[in-house]
Amino acid sequence: MTAADVNRTILAVWRIEQPRLITGLSRMLRDVPLAEDLTQEALVAALEHWPASGVPEKPGAWLMALAKRRALDHLRRRSMLARKHEMLTRDLEQEQQAMPDLDAALDDDIGDELLRLIFTACHPKLSREARAALALRMICGLTTEEIARAFLQPEATIAQRIVRAKRTLSESGLAYETPRGVQLSERLASVLEVVYLIFNEGYTAARGDEWLRPQLCNDALRMGRVLTLVAPQEAEAHGLLALMELNASRTAARTDPAGDPILLMDQNRALWDRLQIRRGLLALARAYELGGAGGFYALQAEIVACHARAVTPDETEWPRIAELYAKLGALVRSPIIELNRAVAIGMAEGPAAALAIVDGLAGEPALKTYHLFPSVRGDLLHKLGRVAEARAAFELASTLATNKRERELLRRRATETSSGAPKPF
Repeated sequence: MTAADVNRTILAVWRIEQPRLITGLSRMLRDVPLAEDLTQEALVAALEHWPASGVPEKPGAWLMALAKRRALDHLRRRSMLARKHEMLTRDLEQEQQAMPDLDAALDDDIGDELLRLIFTACHPKLSREARAALALRMICGLTTEEIARAFLQPEATIAQRIVRAKRTLSESGLAYETPRGVQLSERLASVLEVVYLIFNEGYTAARGDEWLRPQLCNDALRMGRVLTLVAPQEAEAHGLLALMELNASRTAARTDPAGDPILLMDQNRALWDRLQIRRGLLALARAYELGGAGGFYALQAEIVACHARAVTPDETEWPRIAELYAKLGALVRSPIIELNRAVAIGMAEGPAAALAIVDGLAGEPALKTYHLFPSVRGDLLHKLGRVAEARAAFELASTLATNKRERELLRRRATETSSGAPKPF
């Protein structure tokens, strides 16, 4: 392997192992910011050593072993250890002497531990925005730029939130825990939001060479299932689980053998996971039973359910989907929701009606760098026979896309506008 190959491998391993490292260290140290710092040190060590020594057979175990040694060194360096640190040091020394199965330690209760880490990061002492940004940084390994993109916020703003959140966690000595009762309710909305964002990053990666990051989707699904057990009477927990199950049911049909995206209307619906669709519909029904039919996640789940129930693309209830997006937009004002409503309007009423909505969003600051805005516009322009404008819109969309697979897809769509109408994303 060349040095570049090794570096790409290290970063790929990092994406996979970072959440496990942070959760494992947080469980041992009861200090989330310190756990993240030690995890970052493990990455630096890998970047320094692996190009010369080669990638270990079990890279995750190598990183965990190094991070644990650094944690032990940190505790030993403290001039006055608190009683907790004395116990932690003794436990770590005994564990090192016993030569534990590091792979087992990495996988032990990963869903519950990730959830506990998110609850810690979502403490009420942190602002709502800071909670989500910190959790995405630590759990998904997203860069500050990627998080800023997810929130449609300036990168500097997100960086400040993360720094302040880590400082608050360090200085307050907040417990590493899954809360119960009133404390659970206080944090649940933020936790649901973080799990939702983790799933979205796995479902359509903001950056990188691959369109999907299945591990993030699977982690989010595990946490969503645990949340419905931790908070069984919370309708939105069931709504979120329904949304994730229904979206994940399409995974096998969303890419071709080369990993390139397949658009919704072109997907082989025989590949959709009917068992997962059934689980999603049952979770949605439970959300309705608890009075959550109008909730943020339940409304989105119902939109996806409309696609899941359609045996063929032509059977899709686009008027119903447009109506659901209107309800969602009334609940949460978002130009992206309105853009999605425009797509549904275009399918239900025709491209001219949809283009009027899209053009009305042109001045929205949040959409200026959002690649799907010109992509949707390109679809509508092409259907109206405005081929040159459509091609220009797709070309603009490709320059804004930060995921390699999406960028290539949009370039292809730009070249295909003269031979046939591209289908909606």
